[in-house]
Amino acid sequence: MLGTIRKESGGTRGVSLPDPDETRRTFTWDLAEALLDGLPDGGLNIAHEAVDRHVGAGYGEQVAIRWLGKTGTREDITYADLAERTSRFANVLKAQGLAAGDSVFGLMGRVPDLYVAALGTLKAGLVFTPLFSAFGPEPIRTRMEIGSARVLVTTETLYRRKIANWRAEMPTLKLVLILGDAAPEGCLALGPAMAASETVFDAAQTLPEDPALIHFTSGTTGRPKGAVHVHKAVMYHAISGRYALELTPGTIYWCTADPGWVTGTSYGIIAPLVNRVTMIVDEAEFDLDRWYSTLERERVEVWYTAPTAIRMMMRAGDAAAKSRDFSALRFLASVGEPLNPEAVVWSNRVFGKPFHDNWWQTETGGIMIANLAAQDVRPGSMGKPMPGIRAGIVARSAAGVTELGDGDIGELALRPDWPSMMRSYLHEQARYDRCFVDGWYLSGDLAMRDKDGYYWFVGRADDLIKSSGHLVGPFEVESALIEHEAVAEAGVIGVPDDTAGEVIKAYVVLNPGFEATGALERAIRGHARKRLGAAVAPREIVFRKTLPKTRSGKIMRRLLKARELGLPEGDISTLETDET
Repeated sequence: MLGTIRKESGGTRGVSLPDPDETRRTFTWDLAEALLDGLPDGGLNIAHEAVDRHVGAGYGEQVAIRWLGKTGTREDITYADLAERTSRFANVLKAQGLAAGDSVFGLMGRVPDLYVAALGTLKAGLVFTPLFSAFGPEPIRTRMEIGSARVLVTTETLYRRKIANWRAEMPTLKLVLILGDAAPEGCLALGPAMAASETVFDAAQTLPEDPALIHFTSGTTGRPKGAVHVHKAVMYHAISGRYALELTPGTIYWCTADPGWVTGTSYGIIAPLVNRVTMIVDEAEFDLDRWYSTLERERVEVWYTAPTAIRMMMRAGDAAAKSRDFSALRFLASVGEPLNPEAVVWSNRVFGKPFHDNWWQTETGGIMIANLAAQDVRPGSMGKPMPGIRAGIVARSAAGVTELGDGDIGELALRPDWPSMMRSYLHEQARYDRCFVDGWYLSGDLAMRDKDGYYWFVGRADDLIKSSGHLVGPFEVESALIEHEAVAEAGVIGVPDDTAGEVIKAYVVLNPGFEATGALERAIRGHARKRLGAAVAPREIVFRKTLPKTRSGKIMRRLLKARELGLPEGDISTLETDET
């Protein structure tokens, strides 16, 4: 472990939480509720809190979103603009006869229409689900089937490539909105529909426990899980954005996460807008010079990014940043996977500020453990629990859950009483119930708490792969591989990578009549990229005659990974077949 990075002298002045430990002792949820306006008769609507109330309070001319197009275009969208556009979108949905609770899916890149669709859906009282645009047809279809998608908002290109071939097989999908002024047959062009819509729409009188968002997260077995979040989550988005990310009115803020992932929605749309910041939204993917130029030119004050990007910047060396003016930066944060200690020290040297790591999950809906501005940073630690969050390290057994002490490694667990906690997994009550034992939410992550209350990530308790901040379920990848005519069986693991954290590696058993050649390996990888998208497809495929399995037929991914990395194999008493 590298040494502690002390907060600067006087560094608590101006921060949102100058004495975190005292706030943890005295915190009540009334503090979070006070950051919101609410609606009459106990109503609560995320879109109202994020947009309309700011316009009503006289801040309509403040820039809400500064959009940077990949080709150099630039657009400033004020809170008044955003209120009008989201109202038009809500009216488009209303005109189609959609009912409260209907599901709207968004499939597009980081363009203004995505943010309008998300907030307009919530304003209309419908449920929004963002999809990562790099997904292939199968992951998209699976998620839309689980979510009983009624509406899809997408581009013509993505529709033709990833949706059109199977749309007729999804009876729930009643409306496809296409960005722009024209649309394929059977779809509705969003441009003319928006232009013809009214510019005013009063936010739906949703209640705090009404569903608002569905985020999908992969599991080690079975299909992806649809985690349902409610409008009350905005209470936690507001206060955690303030405490964990230093989001205050007028802050210039850049969250690099795509809204297809939960970070890009919770802290790339809701938390910043609720706290009335000016958000930087960059349509382009990572480019070192572009990112450094954006930080410098836009005078970014708070920057929230991922360890993968940080490692890519580190690989470019200190000299790449030396001539830049990063003096506007006052807070840097990281999420997506554990941030290695060297990256924290590097950022402190290059930017004059350390990256503050934090930990949370799709299921938690918001940041649970964080390195806060007023605390010393211990490189490699995810920090301390947020105010209002009660965490512990526990051990599971047949008798239940036992809380462990400082220094013990166990499962990271939380007491389930925070507002942004998921309320269900879609159609999977038993799977949801298994997350809660003896009054704890069990995260599935292994961690350790030191004597000063800092938490340290140890490893995952299951087979999930975390690549470039994205959670990948091996079952989904294996299923796509087996669709190839040459593949009989497949086992998928994550292997360490200096840039991405982990990359996906697949072990494949071929059907009779196929030979293990380089050409076949490339063909199978190409098939996987087409079906799953580049973000999810394997980087490497290894041919095997057999795969290690249990007597019940389950492929032992744990054993594959142990042998790949030279780790202890552990208990293999249930092993039936083995690699040869």
